[in-house]
Amino acid sequence: MIRCLAIRSSLLLALVAPPFGAQAQDMPATGTAAVTAEKPAPYDARLLRLSEILGSIHYLRTLCKDAAADSWRQSMQDMLDKEAGGEAQRRARMTAAFNRGYRTFASVYTTCTAAAVVADERYRAEGATLASEITARFGN
Repeated sequence: MIRCLAIRSSLLLALVAPPFGAQAQDMPATGTAAVTAEKPAPYDARLLRLSEILGSIHYLRTLCKDAAADSWRQSMQDMLDKEAGGEAQRRARMTAAFNRGYRTFASVYTTCTAAAVVADERYRAEGATLASEITARFGN
């Protein structure tokens, strides 16, 4: 079941509106205890791409010494808290995507160049588009 989450206006203005989350579903186990299975949301692939974009932007903004560079990492943390909650595997996938985006740009850019600034602009545009699509298609 998809539930509506509060949209952080600062994140929306910067890049994205946090998407909507899926609740974990309890599956009966063979014993007396229930096992919590993680049910993937239909937008998880898009959410992973958004996580990767946030990691890339965080690296580029830090590299170019933006005063608000840490806000991108904080935005990712907020998205993890809202979207993954107690779903450890989902949280791990989103964190891995963020780290992959960060490491990818760290392997290419070691100084803030004009190309790094252009990459930052393009990734922010892609992230904003992706976030809009997620909320428009899967929002209530």
